[in-house]
Amino acid sequence: MSNVTKKKLSREQSEELLKTLKTRFEKNMNRHKGLEWTKVQEKLEAHAQKLWSLHEMERTGGEPDIVGRDKKTTATAGQAGEYLFYDCSAESPAGRRSLCYDREALESRKKYKPKNNAIDMAAAMGIELLAEEQYRELQKLGKFDLKTSSWVKTPSEIRKLGGAIFCDRRYDQVFTYHNGAESYYAARGFRGLLRV
Repeated sequence: MSNVTKKKLSREQSEELLKTLKTRFEKNMNRHKGLEWTKVQEKLEAHAQKLWSLHEMERTGGEPDIVGRDKKTTATAGQAGEYLFYDCSAESPAGRRSLCYDREALESRKKYKPKNNAIDMAAAMGIELLAEEQYRELQKLGKFDLKTSSWVKTPSEIRKLGGAIFCDRRYDQVFTYHNGAESYYAARGFRGLLRV
Protein backbone atom coordinates (compact mmCIF):
# COMPACT_ATOMS: atom_id res chain seq x y z
CA MET A 1 0.00 0.00 0.00
CA SER A 2 2.94 2.34 0.55
CA ASN A 3 3.63 2.48 -3.21
CA VAL A 4 0.08 3.79 -3.75
CA THR A 5 0.73 6.85 -1.56
CA LYS A 6 3.63 7.86 -3.84
CA LYS A 7 1.42 7.94 -6.93
CA LYS A 8 0.23 11.42 -7.80
CA LEU A 9 -1.63 13.00 -10.67
CA SER A 10 -0.43 16.03 -12.57
CA ARG A 11 -2.29 19.27 -11.89
CA GLU A 12 -4.09 18.93 -15.23
CA GLN A 13 -5.13 15.33 -14.49
CA SER A 14 -6.39 16.35 -11.04
CA GLU A 15 -8.41 19.23 -12.45
CA GLU A 16 -9.92 17.04 -15.18
CA LEU A 17 -10.81 14.31 -12.69
CA LEU A 18 -12.39 16.78 -10.25
CA LYS A 19 -14.45 18.21 -13.11
CA THR A 20 -15.65 14.72 -14.08
CA LEU A 21 -16.47 13.82 -10.47
CA LYS A 22 -18.33 17.10 -9.91
CA THR A 23 -20.44 16.59 -13.05
CA ARG A 24 -21.29 13.02 -11.97
CA PHE A 25 -22.03 14.21 -8.41
CA GLU A 26 -24.46 16.88 -9.65
CA LYS A 27 -26.12 14.53 -12.14
CA ASN A 28 -26.80 11.84 -9.49
CA MET A 29 -27.88 13.73 -6.36
CA ASN A 30 -30.09 10.79 -5.32
CA ARG A 31 -26.90 8.91 -4.39
CA HIS A 32 -25.73 11.49 -1.85
CA LYS A 33 -28.56 13.66 -0.57
CA GLY A 34 -27.48 16.42 1.77
CA LEU A 35 -23.80 16.46 0.72
CA GLU A 36 -22.09 19.49 -0.78
CA TRP A 37 -19.55 19.17 -3.59
CA THR A 38 -17.32 22.01 -2.29
CA LYS A 39 -16.66 20.12 0.97
CA VAL A 40 -15.98 16.89 -0.93
CA GLN A 41 -13.55 18.69 -3.25
CA GLU A 42 -11.69 20.25 -0.31
CA LYS A 43 -11.19 16.83 1.22
CA LEU A 44 -10.05 15.34 -2.09
CA GLU A 45 -7.58 18.13 -2.73
CA ALA A 46 -6.07 17.52 0.71
CA HIS A 47 -5.46 13.82 -0.10
CA ALA A 48 -3.53 13.45 -3.37
CA GLN A 49 -3.23 9.67 -3.05
CA LYS A 50 -7.03 9.36 -2.86
CA LEU A 51 -7.34 11.38 -6.06
CA TRP A 52 -4.90 8.96 -7.69
CA SER A 53 -7.06 6.00 -6.57
CA LEU A 54 -10.20 7.70 -7.93
CA HIS A 55 -8.36 8.26 -11.20
CA GLU A 56 -7.59 4.54 -11.35
CA MET A 57 -11.26 3.73 -10.67
CA GLU A 58 -12.24 6.10 -13.48
CA ARG A 59 -9.54 4.87 -15.88
CA THR A 60 -10.72 1.27 -15.54
CA GLY A 61 -14.36 2.17 -16.20
CA GLY A 62 -15.76 2.35 -12.67
CA GLU A 63 -17.39 5.80 -12.83
CA PRO A 64 -16.84 6.42 -9.09
CA ASP A 65 -19.36 8.54 -7.20
CA ILE A 66 -20.13 9.31 -3.57
CA VAL A 67 -22.82 7.10 -2.07
CA GLY A 68 -22.76 8.67 1.40
CA ARG A 69 -20.62 8.91 4.49
CA ASP A 70 -19.29 6.13 6.65
CA LYS A 71 -21.28 6.07 9.88
CA LYS A 72 -18.65 3.84 11.51
CA THR A 73 -15.59 6.05 11.07
CA THR A 74 -14.87 8.41 13.90
CA ALA A 75 -16.28 11.85 13.32
CA THR A 76 -13.82 14.70 13.67
CA ALA A 77 -14.71 18.27 14.60
CA GLY A 78 -18.38 17.36 14.81
CA GLN A 79 -18.58 16.16 11.20
CA ALA A 80 -19.77 12.81 9.91
CA GLY A 81 -17.31 10.10 8.89
CA GLU A 82 -15.40 9.60 5.67
CA TYR A 83 -16.97 10.04 2.25
CA LEU A 84 -17.61 6.72 0.52
CA PHE A 85 -16.94 6.45 -3.21
CA TYR A 86 -18.27 3.32 -4.96
CA ASP A 87 -17.93 2.30 -8.59
CA CYS A 88 -21.29 3.32 -10.04
CA SER A 89 -20.87 2.21 -13.67
CA ALA A 90 -23.99 0.51 -15.04
CA GLU A 91 -22.05 -2.73 -15.59
CA SER A 92 -19.03 -4.16 -13.79
CA PRO A 93 -16.03 -1.95 -14.74
CA ALA A 94 -14.80 -3.01 -18.18
CA GLY A 95 -11.12 -2.53 -17.32
CA ARG A 96 -11.38 -4.96 -14.40
CA ARG A 97 -12.96 -8.07 -15.89
CA SER A 98 -11.66 -11.57 -16.60
CA LEU A 99 -10.01 -11.74 -13.18
CA CYS A 100 -10.01 -14.61 -10.74
CA TYR A 101 -10.63 -13.76 -7.07
CA ASP A 102 -7.18 -13.59 -5.42
CA ARG A 103 -3.48 -14.45 -5.81
CA GLU A 104 -3.87 -17.94 -4.31
CA ALA A 105 -6.57 -18.69 -6.90
CA LEU A 106 -4.42 -17.29 -9.71
CA GLU A 107 -1.43 -19.39 -8.70
CA SER A 108 -3.58 -22.53 -8.42
CA ARG A 109 -4.48 -22.41 -12.13
CA LYS A 110 -2.29 -24.70 -14.21
CA LYS A 111 -3.41 -23.41 -17.64
CA TYR A 112 -5.19 -20.38 -19.10
CA LYS A 113 -4.33 -18.05 -16.26
CA PRO A 114 -6.11 -14.67 -16.25
CA LYS A 115 -3.94 -11.54 -16.41
CA ASN A 116 -4.60 -10.64 -12.76
CA ASN A 117 -6.85 -11.16 -9.75
CA ALA A 118 -9.43 -8.88 -8.14
CA ILE A 119 -7.88 -8.60 -4.67
CA ASP A 120 -4.39 -7.64 -5.89
CA MET A 121 -5.72 -5.24 -8.52
CA ALA A 122 -7.88 -3.46 -5.93
CA ALA A 123 -4.91 -3.18 -3.55
CA ALA A 124 -2.71 -1.77 -6.32
CA MET A 125 -5.41 0.85 -6.99
CA GLY A 126 -5.65 1.74 -3.29
CA ILE A 127 -9.27 0.57 -3.02
CA GLU A 128 -11.14 -2.41 -1.57
CA LEU A 129 -13.78 -4.73 -2.98
CA LEU A 130 -17.36 -4.05 -1.97
CA ALA A 131 -18.72 -6.46 0.61
CA GLU A 132 -22.06 -8.15 -0.18
CA GLU A 133 -23.92 -5.76 2.14
CA GLN A 134 -22.33 -2.72 0.43
CA TYR A 135 -23.20 -4.16 -2.98
CA ARG A 136 -26.83 -4.49 -1.90
CA GLU A 137 -26.79 -0.86 -0.63
CA LEU A 138 -25.49 0.28 -4.03
CA GLN A 139 -28.36 -1.55 -5.74
CA LYS A 140 -30.83 0.60 -3.77
CA LEU A 141 -29.44 3.64 -5.64
CA GLY A 142 -29.99 2.27 -9.14
CA LYS A 143 -29.88 -0.87 -11.27
CA PHE A 144 -26.36 -2.20 -11.69
CA ASP A 145 -24.88 -5.35 -13.25
CA LEU A 146 -27.90 -6.26 -15.38
CA LYS A 147 -25.61 -8.07 -17.86
CA THR A 148 -22.43 -8.53 -15.82
CA SER A 149 -21.48 -9.66 -12.32
CA SER A 150 -19.00 -8.45 -9.69
CA TRP A 151 -16.78 -10.30 -7.25
CA VAL A 152 -17.45 -9.17 -3.65
CA LYS A 153 -15.43 -9.66 -0.46
CA THR A 154 -15.68 -13.31 0.38
CA PRO A 155 -15.99 -14.53 3.99
CA SER A 156 -12.85 -16.41 5.08
CA GLU A 157 -14.84 -19.59 5.82
CA ILE A 158 -15.91 -19.79 2.15
CA ARG A 159 -12.50 -18.82 0.81
CA LYS A 160 -10.72 -21.47 2.93
CA LEU A 161 -12.82 -24.09 1.13
CA GLY A 162 -11.78 -22.79 -2.30
CA GLY A 163 -14.82 -20.65 -3.09
CA ALA A 164 -15.52 -16.99 -3.66
CA ILE A 165 -18.78 -15.05 -4.01
CA PHE A 166 -20.08 -12.62 -6.57
CA CYS A 167 -23.29 -10.66 -7.09
CA ASP A 168 -25.45 -9.36 -9.92
CA ARG A 169 -28.96 -8.07 -10.58
CA ARG A 170 -31.44 -10.17 -12.56
CA TYR A 171 -35.24 -10.17 -12.65
CA ASP A 172 -35.15 -6.97 -10.57
CA GLN A 173 -33.53 -8.85 -7.68
CA VAL A 174 -29.97 -8.86 -6.34
CA PHE A 175 -28.45 -12.34 -6.28
CA THR A 176 -25.36 -13.67 -4.52
CA TYR A 177 -23.67 -16.72 -6.03
CA HIS A 178 -20.51 -18.74 -5.58
CA ASN A 179 -17.77 -20.05 -7.84
CA GLY A 180 -14.36 -21.54 -7.42
CA ALA A 181 -12.08 -18.60 -6.63
CA GLU A 182 -9.88 -19.53 -9.61
CA SER A 183 -12.69 -19.03 -12.11
CA TYR A 184 -12.87 -15.95 -14.32
CA TYR A 185 -15.27 -14.68 -16.95
CA ALA A 186 -15.34 -11.87 -19.51
CA ALA A 187 -18.54 -10.55 -17.90
CA ARG A 188 -17.28 -10.58 -14.28
CA GLY A 189 -15.19 -7.86 -12.70
CA PHE A 190 -15.30 -6.17 -9.33
CA ARG A 191 -16.64 -2.96 -7.87
CA GLY A 192 -14.47 -0.97 -5.53
CA LEU A 193 -14.84 1.27 -2.51
CA LEU A 194 -12.65 4.23 -1.57
CA ARG A 195 -12.90 6.08 1.74
CA VAL A 196 -11.93 9.75 1.73
